Amino acid sequence: MTTLSLASVLAENARRRPGRVALVEGETRLTFGELWQQSLAQAAALVKLGVRPGDRVALMAPNVAEFPRAYYAILAAGGVVVPVHLLLTGEEVAYVLRDSGAGLLLAHAANAAVAAGAAAEAGVPLVTMGPEVGEVPGALGRLEDFAAADGAVPLAHFVTRQAEDPAVVFYTSGTTGQPKGAVLSHLNLVMNATVNAFDANHVEADDVVLGSLPLFHTFGQTVSMNSTWRAGAALVLLPRFHAGQAIELMLREGVNTFHGVPTMYIALLEAAKGSDGPLPKLRLCISGGASLPVPVLEKFNAAFEANVFEGYGLSETSPTASVNQPDLGTRPGTVGHPVWGVDVEIARAEIEESIELLPVGELGEVVVRGHNVFQGYLGRPEATEQALVDGWFRTGDLGVKDADGFISIVDRKKDVVIRGGFNVYPREVEETLLRHPAVAEAAVIGLPDDTHGEEVCAVLVLDPSYSPAPSAQDVIDWSKEHLAKHKYPRRVEFTDAYPLGPSHKVLKRELRARYR
Repeated sequence: MTTLSLASVLAENARRRPGRVALVEGETRLTFGELWQQSLAQAAALVKLGVRPGDRVALMAPNVAEFPRAYYAILAAGGVVVPVHLLLTGEEVAYVLRDSGAGLLLAHAANAAVAAGAAAEAGVPLVTMGPEVGEVPGALGRLEDFAAADGAVPLAHFVTRQAEDPAVVFYTSGTTGQPKGAVLSHLNLVMNATVNAFDANHVEADDVVLGSLPLFHTFGQTVSMNSTWRAGAALVLLPRFHAGQAIELMLREGVNTFHGVPTMYIALLEAAKGSDGPLPKLRLCISGGASLPVPVLEKFNAAFEANVFEGYGLSETSPTASVNQPDLGTRPGTVGHPVWGVDVEIARAEIEESIELLPVGELGEVVVRGHNVFQGYLGRPEATEQALVDGWFRTGDLGVKDADGFISIVDRKKDVVIRGGFNVYPREVEETLLRHPAVAEAAVIGLPDDTHGEEVCAVLVLDPSYSPAPSAQDVIDWSKEHLAKHKYPRRVEFTDAYPLGPSHKVLKRELRARYR
């Protein structure tokens, strides 16, 4: 029997470098030794509350010290972490609790009101964390109080698990139907943290990483938290992303590594434009979650004297599947090469019951296999069978692999606009529109059209410093000169901001509903 626990990521640092700073959040500074002992104390409290190996425990907290402390406490007790998105309604949280079979909900004081209602609706016990906020309806008490109670003794060591046992259940965003719980094993997540840290990104123990991606999301959790600590580096948490505050915090704490989604890079560029002061020097920047427009990458590299490495992954792939890697060469506009031990290929998209791999240069569905592929969807064997075919995970994304092995993501299968029988890939149109001097952000969607089936619509955020602001017709006329006849947008809308999901992705389904 091979045993392995994701808790080892923190436990090993406590053994090898106990006095080194692991976590900074506001005025809180914790070494690896301190954080691990606190997690072991909370793990003992969870065991007293009835958590047994394999039990699922829901965790609802922002990017504050309570999140990683409780996360590793659940793992140390042998439990399975079920992270809860903070933008969910009480009803949606209750659904996650019921669907996951969680036996306990740990919720930060800032989320106590929503958590209390959801826990009551789902019939799940609630324990709060963080500051005391008075009486929370139905709560058993604070986790910190249970851990510090008279006679409470921290666990001597974490509970052993098998390598393929579940460690975390990530709930998908539910763009089609109800959200599904993607089950990730200890092996999935330990391997992904390891290859991110040592093979793909070359994280160094002296690095200081800004943790501004939500830790309840797979990108923030694996890449920002677990990969950083796998290498023994320090994590500086920013509870809520604000570009100006992020720059100040990076300068104050000597941050040299940033992980973000495209909207964050765009916001940092805007903040940098309006700043007279110095900007942080960033040794390593990783972008993921959505396609990073090449013009944004180029401008960011110039402004911050940085190198942005774009990668690709999903909750079901732990998440990292491929990334631009210095050892293998980098190419803007691509998501690089597969990470160590993982295969990423292009398959015929229209054949769903089997995998037929395509030659170099042909467009098809991106498929992944390797140590990073999830165990399946919790309680949904049919959905699992549709996603895992012939040993490959079907991503639902369309892409191309070139002769040098670089992978390009063209679009989501469901986001492709079919105009008059021709496929239009929104990312290509967005990349072109971003080269217009007045356009700061671009999102392209397809809207129903009686004549062409679908029509191309561009929803734009303009650069406020550009004058005079172009009209919709101005943008359309400019687009005609830069895009093929079937690709340029016939409709242009302007907005101040996009609807964003918890991971800061643009919610195109909401844009389609708004402009339909």
